[in-house]
Amino acid sequence: MQAVFAYNMNEEETIISGEKKLTDSIENCFILSLYFFSIFPELKRYRSNKLEDLKNKNNPSFEDLNPNTKFIDNIIINQIEENVFLNRLWKEHHINWTNQTDFIIQIYQEIIKLDEYNQYMNNVNRSYEEDKKLVLDIIEKVFVESQLIHWYFEEKNVHWFDDYNESLLMVYKNIASFKEIKNNQCKITPLFKDGEEDVAFYKDLFRKTIMKDAEYQEIIEKKLQNWEAERVIGLDMLLMKMAMCELMEFPTIPVKVIINEYIELAKTYSSAKSGFFINGLLDKILIDLKANGSLNKIGRGLIDN
Repeated sequence: MQAVFAYNMNEEETIISGEKKLTDSIENCFILSLYFFSIFPELKRYRSNKLEDLKNKNNPSFEDLNPNTKFIDNIIINQIEENVFLNRLWKEHHINWTNQTDFIIQIYQEIIKLDEYNQYMNNVNRSYEEDKKLVLDIIEKVFVESQLIHWYFEEKNVHWFDDYNESLLMVYKNIASFKEIKNNQCKITPLFKDGEEDVAFYKDLFRKTIMKDAEYQEIIEKKLQNWEAERVIGLDMLLMKMAMCELMEFPTIPVKVIINEYIELAKTYSSAKSGFFINGLLDKILIDLKANGSLNKIGRGLIDN
């Protein structure tokens, strides 16, 4: 959606250059999620070193010699730190926090202000689910909200501003699915489920939406009745064109799946009434597509057709 919008707004953009930017954006979104994962082992490392320093200071207190190690013993953080898949990707993409100690310290300072963190540390009992809840709370209440982290990644890659929440959601969902028995083998969802098929899908959707823009525009305008096309929100028009592309050009995707996904996109990125508007218009267009044979669904695309 963003790539097609950017293409339409830039007269000098070509389909090839737009497609390249789209590919880079998808890959960078995934790389950002790897950075988010990598923060947790660094937080653990910082806290562990700090506790050791306290033990070795002159005249250490009882608390210094017997620190609360619940955070550095967190099983979820250990699973992230030791995950085989993540370690390979961190190395492959040169992800590390060398010379970024101050940044890690500031994140940790934000974490210890959380009520959830203090409740966790003060609870003498522990469980795998409690460890997981703390990590998810940190993502939800620190990573999502932290201006420092937002600023850091936006400075590192200006395009990551748009990918921030999506990348965090990827991390959150992965960690929520972790199992205690998996140890260093907890599944991390890869960038693509089926690399060849998924890449072909997003490239085809991007290209065909652009190349058949005039055809989709004409079909939509016929269904607007007394509503002028110029009065339709630009993003709503774009989403309807993308939906029509999937309906007409992707035979294995069920109709209901397509319509539901574009309704959700409209609700998230456009106006409050956009979901309802797009749903109603696509229903009218769907009747004609079925009548004139333009809706050619096969395989799983026939589900609920």
